[in-house]
Amino acid sequence: MEADLISNHTRILLIRCSDEPGLIHRITGFLAKIGANIIGNQEFVEPLQRVFFMRTEYSIQKEEEDKTILSELLQILPKDAELKLSTSRKARVVLLATKEPHCLGDILLRWRYGELPMDLLGVISNHETLGDLARDFKVPFVFIPSDGMTREEHETKVQERLQEMQPDWIVLAKYMRILTPEFVRNWGNRILNIHHSFLPAFVGAKPYEQAYKRGVKIIGATAHIVTENLDEGPILVQDVCHVDHGYSPERLVLYGRDLEKVVLAKALRLLLEDRVMIFQNRTIVFE
Repeated sequence: MEADLISNHTRILLIRCSDEPGLIHRITGFLAKIGANIIGNQEFVEPLQRVFFMRTEYSIQKEEEDKTILSELLQILPKDAELKLSTSRKARVVLLATKEPHCLGDILLRWRYGELPMDLLGVISNHETLGDLARDFKVPFVFIPSDGMTREEHETKVQERLQEMQPDWIVLAKYMRILTPEFVRNWGNRILNIHHSFLPAFVGAKPYEQAYKRGVKIIGATAHIVTENLDEGPILVQDVCHVDHGYSPERLVLYGRDLEKVVLAKALRLLLEDRVMIFQNRTIVFE
């Protein structure tokens, strides 16, 4: 019961503003004045444009309106300051998938055992292939076939279901369809994607076969926020593993899938814990 009480009074404060002397002192001093106990604090100054970023996790026992806290903070920060104050509410997440099970299955397993603290609203897919997997975890599965439809027609149906669900985050768990710019704009900076990090060197079909023919020595995966420019959005997490000439295309696929699911899960956890701040086309990640 006590742990729940503390959790209900925990906040995560994200701040971005122009850098100037005394910012950390002003912010932490204000939090001390209202009786907050700082649990963790991280800051970073972008060196080229002198932009200040800060993530502060604190607990507070007395009732204090979040809007009031933000309003008072804005009065002591530079005029261009942008603030976000998050509560202990779990983020609402929808997963989009097609036929490949590795990323979807990994996220479902981590969610079931509490590694990904989120409210999982459901899985949307343009194929029925992964329906049994979702239902095994008692997660709603929404099948929206795309055969015979244009991208725009299919996305309209997907959009209707997403509007009903109202997710904070949409995760493309190997969702093998290119999203239209309009769809991306509707969910600006709220779509997470995973892809093999061969791009743009190995574009198109069968990237692992292309990599095999080139004799690559590393393979990798990249998790990024989706933007209108395909696979060029802000990067959250990347990882690689070393391979050699003896790896067949099938073995490269196996190792690549291992990387993809781990990288995607790590990126999603960072988002769920409010550890990511987007600045232009890059991310500030507080781990």
